[in-house]
Amino acid sequence: MPKKLKHILVIRFSAMGDVAMSVPVLRAFTQQYPDVKLTILTRAFFKPFFRDLKNVSIFEADIKEKHKGVFGLYTLSRELKKTNIDAVADLHNVLRSNILKCFFFGKQFIQIDKGRGEKKVLISGEKFQQLKTTHQRYADVFKTLGFPLNLSKPTFPKKSVLNQKLQLILSNESKKRIGIAPFAAHEGKMYPLDLMKEVIKSLSKAHNIILLGGGTHEIDLLNGFENEFENTVNIAGKLSLDEEMDIISNLDVMLSMDSGNAHIAAMLGVKVVTVWGVTHPFAGFMPFNQPDDYALLADRNQYPKIPTSVYGNKYPKLYKEASRSIPPDVIVEKIMSII
Repeated sequence: MPKKLKHILVIRFSAMGDVAMSVPVLRAFTQQYPDVKLTILTRAFFKPFFRDLKNVSIFEADIKEKHKGVFGLYTLSRELKKTNIDAVADLHNVLRSNILKCFFFGKQFIQIDKGRGEKKVLISGEKFQQLKTTHQRYADVFKTLGFPLNLSKPTFPKKSVLNQKLQLILSNESKKRIGIAPFAAHEGKMYPLDLMKEVIKSLSKAHNIILLGGGTHEIDLLNGFENEFENTVNIAGKLSLDEEMDIISNLDVMLSMDSGNAHIAAMLGVKVVTVWGVTHPFAGFMPFNQPDDYALLADRNQYPKIPTSVYGNKYPKLYKEASRSIPPDVIVEKIMSII
């Protein structure tokens, strides 16, 4: 281990799922190198993700106001230099962090290799094979800095102790708790809502269903599900991120799309069943430490161009509901086999 590196700046501004994916890697780092301090440069909203990590501090990037643009990033670099960092682990590698790199001239500044070329080949259909996971790509940045990480024996935080407000939400302790996050940033990644209703209807007969999401339209739809089905509660828009994480840590299983909630649950050590539409785990975004069979995939015989993109934002018109090829009873059976 290089003796000179005692304090590393870690950059990951967004998006929610990608920031959450960094947490198991950072937890491994803090356990395997307890004498090295980490400062995480991220958005204020994501601060709760890192709440149980030792020897880690958060530096909030205000990229909409104070740290906006080149001059704002220069201001940010000056503020960061006062923290006496020895090196930078850039887990984002975007224009913003590349500009910061210029201001840290002379410091070791290692950036993630996102594997853009390999991902392009995967999407083209030229080679259909598992690519390096995002977690491993993050770990590789630290390895280059001289800190190889073993991710094979992870530990997770204990289930959160619920305050009175959250205990009321999860009132029935005799039933299993199933989190369901039916939304994603792009429609091609979502399980059709008419089929999702069938899944909820089936599971809610004997188990507690906790619905997660965000945004006015999503909250309205989830409120409808809450009113329609027994043992179903919608927490979207009602809790802080800290409180949502407390609830998620107490779930028996999470059902999610290829989206942020899957990665939040995984970083907390919760079992996660994911539904995949136009994206595919081969691109490297499988939730951390989950068995391959927890990923339920659209039928590639029907939809041979999957994955149509890395993030699910591009797909042929007829692929929009590719995940409809996954029957609701397959999802229900998978969840029942886990709980």
